[in-house]
Amino acid sequence: MAFVSVPKDLTKVKNKIILNLTKRQLICFGLAAAVGVPFYFLTRGVIGSSNAATGMCLLMLPAFVFAMYEKDGLPLEKVLKNIIVVRFIRPSVRKYQVENMYEKKQRIIRKKGGRERVKKKK
Repeated sequence: MAFVSVPKDLTKVKNKIILNLTKRQLICFGLAAAVGVPFYFLTRGVIGSSNAATGMCLLMLPAFVFAMYEKDGLPLEKVLKNIIVVRFIRPSVRKYQVENMYEKKQRIIRKKGGRERVKKKK
């Protein structure tokens, strides 16, 4: 008998389309090729073949990073959004205020001499 292993968490399963790549990876690689290859062919006569190849690699690198990077099941743009929200948008210190019941029991009464006297309420 042949058995097929079924993962417990089906949200982690990604559908592979072509060449064992996901749809997201194929789109990012396609965008990288659409930007990088024309850049190479249009600039290799002007700046040289080696410099054009370096420029093509630098133009394609962000698309490759967005295609391949994943942390805890989240793609790069969601990770970056979370970092920006935590670091810049939300306040860094939470204001935690409580009502002090002991402070309510005491009242400060100032006298003419500038002294402070604590009078307790009963």
